[in-house]
Amino acid sequence: MDKTYKMIDLFAGIGGIRKGYENTGRFQNVLSAEIDKYACESYKFLYGDDPYNDVRSEEFKELVKSTEYDVLLGGFPCQAFSIAGLKEGFEDETRGTLFFDIAKIINMSKPKAFMLENVEGLLKHDKGNTFNVIARTLDELGYVLVGVDIEETLVGKKYSAKRENIVRTPYDFGIPQRRARVFIMGFRKDIVPKGYIFPMLPRGRELNIYKDLNDLIEEVVEPKYYLSQIYLDTLNRHKNRHKSNKAGFGYIVVNDEPNPIANTIMATGGSGKERNLIRQYKEDYIGLKNIGAKKGKLNSEGIRYMTPKEWGKLQGFVNYAFMENGIDKFEFPKSISNTQQYKLFGNSVCIPVIESMAEYMIERLDEFYGKGEKGGFQ
Repeated sequence: MDKTYKMIDLFAGIGGIRKGYENTGRFQNVLSAEIDKYACESYKFLYGDDPYNDVRSEEFKELVKSTEYDVLLGGFPCQAFSIAGLKEGFEDETRGTLFFDIAKIINMSKPKAFMLENVEGLLKHDKGNTFNVIARTLDELGYVLVGVDIEETLVGKKYSAKRENIVRTPYDFGIPQRRARVFIMGFRKDIVPKGYIFPMLPRGRELNIYKDLNDLIEEVVEPKYYLSQIYLDTLNRHKNRHKSNKAGFGYIVVNDEPNPIANTIMATGGSGKERNLIRQYKEDYIGLKNIGAKKGKLNSEGIRYMTPKEWGKLQGFVNYAFMENGIDKFEFPKSISNTQQYKLFGNSVCIPVIESMAEYMIERLDEFYGKGEKGGFQ
């Protein structure tokens, strides 16, 4: 029987990383940590476990220390590190950040491996200093980092990574979304054979889930998702005022182009949805007035927001990760509002990408430990 690896799920959200790892059939979750009320409610509904724990608390750190597990997982916020202090190791240099708490947990419990997920901007954050401190800390804690380059300099080691080595995007894994994320994966040095060369992290996956964004758009959507003409006119005026700005302002209708791909969905609840508008003309909706809190008529161009369900598809929760015998079992508790659903999906991960990372980790751990229940050396 293949060995099952035990994992802890930090900054768990609604369990996207957990689900991706568990879907391989080789990982068992034994402890979770999340403090957002709505995420905890949804997580408990989906997995049956209450994840409410605060990674910053000493109580949780002691709980981890007393928990037998193999792999630490988590997507953590990108924060700048203070340049003050004596730089006497990570406890001085990263104090006050959530990465400090991750590092302390790793130092206390020494998992066999970990995977940390973050925004692509982490690589250039604070002119590369943030990534350098994170990588150096993990190296000094006793881990080999996959895809990270180490340069010996006169003032010590310098850490960096090429984008192609550790940044991955859902559209290479069967999901039409431009959500580039950094994946920092590490293995404890004492389990890695001397001279071992790590393969590159998975670059893509032939899943054939969706051909493009049009494949996941819902055919029938309630009128409440359509923009009012008043608001669309406001967006157009704003966009015209900023035409010279290449970044673009106002709104983006993502399915106007052939083979469309969604922009990154954001964890901002009500805002940010204008970057992923859909053009879906419904003659019956034209001219409808005062739908919900909207003032005036619905717009005449058929422009609407994506629905929470469509965002769920863009993250692999809906129509993929929770499928059982051809039936999609994913749902939120009835108490979770649409605004919270947008926020929870936007703050999560793309599960097909995570599954590939999990499969990569299994291959390495099986190599290092053997595939049996007892594994190789311990």
